[in-house]
Amino acid sequence: MTSQVGENFTKYFENWMIQLEELLKQLVIVPRETSYVNDHESLVSKMTTHHKDYYTAKWAAAHEDILAFFTPMWLSPLEIVYSWITGWKPSMAFRLVGGGAFSDEQLKNIDGLRVKIRGEEEKVEREMERQQVAIGDRKMVELARIKNSDNNDELVELALKGLRMSLERVMKMADCVRLKTLKGLLEILSPIQSVDFLAAVSTIQIQMRKKGRKRMNVAKFN
Repeated sequence: MTSQVGENFTKYFENWMIQLEELLKQLVIVPRETSYVNDHESLVSKMTTHHKDYYTAKWAAAHEDILAFFTPMWLSPLEIVYSWITGWKPSMAFRLVGGGAFSDEQLKNIDGLRVKIRGEEEKVEREMERQQVAIGDRKMVELARIKNSDNNDELVELALKGLRMSLERVMKMADCVRLKTLKGLLEILSPIQSVDFLAAVSTIQIQMRKKGRKRMNVAKFN
């Protein structure tokens, strides 16, 4: 069963991915010479705005139906396998930072950010585990109350409201770590390095989507 929010966000995400591919083309073809620094900075700005727009739309949609984001109809099974709490895992981004010529200060800052982000990931994971335990406990309590009550519909809705609020909070925590990772790395990297990094991130996301869809299409005909 699909929700209206899920259907609407699917359309939004399809369009967002099309725009991402267009931005990636620009990132790939822009010359890497330092004389093009203005172009580099402009593309990095466009890409960061594109990602911010995604999270703005995501949070608005999730507030209406958070459960749609924990069972995303717009993603393939392959994409879902590699997702971490409704999105990409922040620590994975550090693997995409190229092995180019980094200064000692950049390397130190990247390592420091990596440690900080990993700590924040663990905090989110602990909160998710805590919510899962709380959801389980609350579910048992609510089921017992519902069984002995005439106001079943009201109690069910009350239990679901608590679940939705908890999941929305955890999702936003995870998204904030993702945004901190992007912001932190882009502040450390030079404009040229930022272009290479964002191109790598976008390429992985687009290739994963295409591969996931291909597998789904093959499965349909088998």
